[in-house]
Amino acid sequence: MSPAARDLVRPSVVIVGAGPRGTGVLERIAANAPELYGDAPLDLHLVDPHPPGGGRIWRRAQSPLLWMNSMAEDVTMFTDETVEQTGPVRPGPSLAEWAGAVRDGRLAAPSGLADDAAALGPTDFAGRRLQSAYLRWVYEDAVAALPPRVTVHEHRGTALRVSGPREGRQQVWLAGRPAPLRADLVVLTLGHLESRLGPEERELTDFAARHGLTYLPPAFTADSDLGALRPGEPVLVRGFGLAFVDLMVLLTEGRGGTYTTGRDGELTYHPSGREPVLHVGSRRGVPYHSKIGYPPSGERPPLPRFFGPAEVDALLARPGGIDFPRDVRPLIDKELGFAHYHRLFTAHAERTRMAWPDFEEKYAAAGPGSGALQALVSAAVPDPADRLDLEALDHPLDGIRYADDAARQAGLRAHIEADLARRHDPAHSPDLAVFLALLSVYGQLIRLGDHGPWWHGFFSFLASGPPGPRLRQLLALSRAGVVRFLGAGLTVTADEARGVFRAGSAGLPGEWTEARALVEARLPEPTVLRTRDRLLAALHADGARATDGGLLAVDPADGRILDRAGRPHPRRFALGPYTDARGSGAFTRPRTNAPAFRQNDATARALLTFLRDRTAPPVPVPALTPRTDDAADQ
Repeated sequence: MSPAARDLVRPSVVIVGAGPRGTGVLERIAANAPELYGDAPLDLHLVDPHPPGGGRIWRRAQSPLLWMNSMAEDVTMFTDETVEQTGPVRPGPSLAEWAGAVRDGRLAAPSGLADDAAALGPTDFAGRRLQSAYLRWVYEDAVAALPPRVTVHEHRGTALRVSGPREGRQQVWLAGRPAPLRADLVVLTLGHLESRLGPEERELTDFAARHGLTYLPPAFTADSDLGALRPGEPVLVRGFGLAFVDLMVLLTEGRGGTYTTGRDGELTYHPSGREPVLHVGSRRGVPYHSKIGYPPSGERPPLPRFFGPAEVDALLARPGGIDFPRDVRPLIDKELGFAHYHRLFTAHAERTRMAWPDFEEKYAAAGPGSGALQALVSAAVPDPADRLDLEALDHPLDGIRYADDAARQAGLRAHIEADLARRHDPAHSPDLAVFLALLSVYGQLIRLGDHGPWWHGFFSFLASGPPGPRLRQLLALSRAGVVRFLGAGLTVTADEARGVFRAGSAGLPGEWTEARALVEARLPEPTVLRTRDRLLAALHADGARATDGGLLAVDPADGRILDRAGRPHPRRFALGPYTDARGSGAFTRPRTNAPAFRQNDATARALLTFLRDRTAPPVPVPALTPRTDDAADQ
C-alpha cells in the first residue's frame, strides 16, 4: 500500500482506559513503532473519563493523606534488560529517580507537588498524588516518543460498547457522542472496575435499608461516601488489607486526628473527636504483612528453579486440564521453600547443619510436603523458627483463643509488633527471598490463566502489605481505642430482631460486637459476570468468554479476547485485572521481569504488526483534526 493510500485510510487504534496500563501499552507502541511501523500515519484514541497517566485509581484528585504501598525506588513504568520481551528496552526513571530529577531541576516540578518531590527519598513511600504526577510524566514522555505521523487523541468519556465484524473495522461507542470512534483495533486497559452486588451484599443492603443502618459494599475506598459513618459510633469493618488501611487513614487523620512521636519512638494518636470506632476483622484476623524495611544484599536465589517455563509447559500439555491444588500448588510451595532455604544457607549458614550443595541436592529430590522433605529440613535447620511453614503463614491465628477482649486486643497488638520487628530485621532475610520467589511465581502463573482466589489472597497477604509506618499508626490507633481488633474467622450476621449488624470471631467464641454500620473493606471482585462496566458486560453478552472465576478470557500470547469457542478475536485485545492474564500490576519493581511489561510489549507488537500487514483496500474517510483533548466528550 502506498503512503498516499495509507494517509487516506488513517489507520487507528482505540485504547479504552488511559491509566497506568493504557499508558504502559502506549509506551510500548512508542518503543516498537520505529521497527515495526516506520513513519506511516496512525491515530491513537485514548478513552477515559479521567486524565491520562493516572486514570481513576491514581488520579490527582484524591486525599493527600493516601500513600503508595511501595518504596519510591521500587516503582517504575519502564522496561529493562530483565524483561523477556521482543521489543527494545526504552530506559526511563523509577519514581525515585524521577523525583530526584525534579529535585535537581533536570525535570519540571509538577504543579503544587514540588515540595513532595523534593522530599521523596528512595526508600520513602510517596503520596498517591505524587505517583499520579509521575504517571502523567510517563504518559507525556511516551507521547513525545511516538513517530511524528502518529497522533494521539484524548477523549474524556466513557466507552459503552464495541461493535463491528471480526474481519472489519470496529466501532467504539462513547456516552454522549452520537457517532462512534472507528478503529482497526481496540485495546481494553480498564483497570479496577465496579461490580454489581452479589447475593450476600444485596441482602445486607436490603437489611440496612429496612432498619435505617449504614452498609458500604466493596469499593475503592477513596470513592466511598464515608460521611454516613458518624463520630463515636461503632463500625464493623470486614477486611484487613490495603482497603482497610485507606479507610483507617481517611477516618482518623482525614477527620483531624494527629500523631506525636515519643522519645522511645512510639507513636501516640490524638483523636479529634470526629472518628468512629472501627472494629476490624477478617478470615486471617491480622493485617497484611508489613513491607520489608531493609535492602537486598548478597546472593539472590536463582529463580525460577522448580516452577519455571518448563514446568508451565508440562502443565499446559497435561491431558484433562489443570487442577490447581493438585498440580500447581506443590510446585509453588517448593519454589518458595527453595528461595527461603537458599537465603538461609548462603546468608545465615551458622543457623544450619549441612552444606548448601548437599541440602540443595536432597531438597530437589524430595517431593513437596513429603516426609523426606520434612526430615531433611528438620535435620539441616535446627531452629523451627528458621523453617518455612506456609500453612502457618497463611493462617497465623489458627487455634489461638483469648480469655477476654482485653487479651484479644493485646494479642493482636503483639502480633503486629512482632511482624514489624521481623520485617525490618535483616536477620530474617529469608523473608525477602520468599518475596522475590512470589514475584517469580506470579510471572509464571500468567500463562496458566485464571487460577482461583487463593493465590491472589496469599500473594497480597505476604507481598503487598502496607508500609511499616502505617502499621505503627494502626498500633497507636489501637492503644487510643479508635481501632479494635475482632480477630480471625470473622462472622458477620444481620440481626433482624435487634435491627443491628453483629460480628463474632473464632478467637473469642460467644462474644459479639453490635453496630449500626458495616463496611466491606475490599475491592469489588474483578468479574465480568457482575461488572458495572457496560462495555465489558456487552462484550460478554456478545460472546466473549469468561472463566469459571468470572474473568475475561484472553490469549496469553498477546491479550486477544477469546470467544466461547476459544477463538482469539483478530481486532480486540484486553489487559488488566479483569482478565485471566492479569499480571502483577501496571507498574512494578525495576529488574523483576514484570509480567505486565511483557504483556504490554507483546500486545503493542501485535497491534503494530497487524496495522503494517493489513491488506484491506483503502477507504477515504474525513481527516481528523489532531488535538490532545476532545471537547465533544467533556
